[in-house]
Amino acid sequence: MAKTVLTVDDSASIRQMVSFTLKSAGYDVLEAVDGMDGLEKAKGRPVSLVLTDQNMPRMDGLSLIKQLRALPQYRSVPIRC
Repeated sequence: MAKTVLTVDDSASIRQMVSFTLKSAGYDVLEAVDGMDGLEKAKGRPVSLVLTDQNMPRMDGLSLIKQLRALPQYRSVPIRC
């Protein structure tokens, strides 16, 4: 079973580039358009890594990280902003 990576970025072109690269390397990829969307998707399905932009509408990357770290299942998951 492939590991799942959550990519969170408000730029569609960045999401597409990162998703293409990760899928080519054998990962499953979830894409989110901002922090709120990313948080919802992370709650709905466990992920092995979170890659997030910092500046986004509705919820920025740092707020997303704080929200994820408050969830027991994301206390030790690698997150890169």
